[in-house]
Amino acid sequence: MRLKAFLLRHDIRSTGRANWSPAHLRWLSEVVCPTPAQQMVFQEYVQTVTAQTERRGRLELALHEQVQTWRLAPVVEALQALRGVQFTVAVTTVAALGDLTRFENPRQLMHYLGLTPSEYSSGGRRQPGSITKTGNTHARRALVEGAWAYRYPAKVSRHLQLRLEKLPKVIQAISWKAQVRLCKRYRQLMAKGKNANQVVVAIARALSAFMWAMAQQVTVPPKA
Repeated sequence: MRLKAFLLRHDIRSTGRANWSPAHLRWLSEVVCPTPAQQMVFQEYVQTVTAQTERRGRLELALHEQVQTWRLAPVVEALQALRGVQFTVAVTTVAALGDLTRFENPRQLMHYLGLTPSEYSSGGRRQPGSITKTGNTHARRALVEGAWAYRYPAKVSRHLQLRLEKLPKVIQAISWKAQVRLCKRYRQLMAKGKNANQVVVAIARALSAFMWAMAQQVTVPPKA
């Protein structure tokens, strides 16, 4: 974020997508700032981003290796059929919540995640408030992060298609149903003038229900 802010302040803009792809990193290596002091600060920011990117890569590789022997690995694999739920989001959610089938219904899961609205009662009237934020913070944050993907129209990207090809048809069907419903829901709520952050929380809440539905379709080995 600091590197992006630095570039914005000095009106240094990339013509490509600033997603820290190899092409974007190559572009950063060619940036020349107006003064030596600015160049030094810029290089420090770039080195920090590079180090953090490499660290994340090492951690993700280690996680992939660990998940292969985990009894809940089939659930992690299935959840990645959902748009916005790549490996890190999927494994964070399952690690934080455990076997999703332990919840009797999606509503229980939503409540455990703290994604259900609180209520205020006064004079016999009930008024919904902000979400309760009870339960596991890590899982809730991961779900909200994944929910931002549904602000775009429903579409199966190349990366998502590669994940879907390995999974049963029933999981693929739930994935597409989630896309159609959640992308439409996002547009509807935004059209009503809702705050974008509130809309994404609502999408995350609905996304957890689709995760629960997928978990019902996955066979998990019993505990040893």
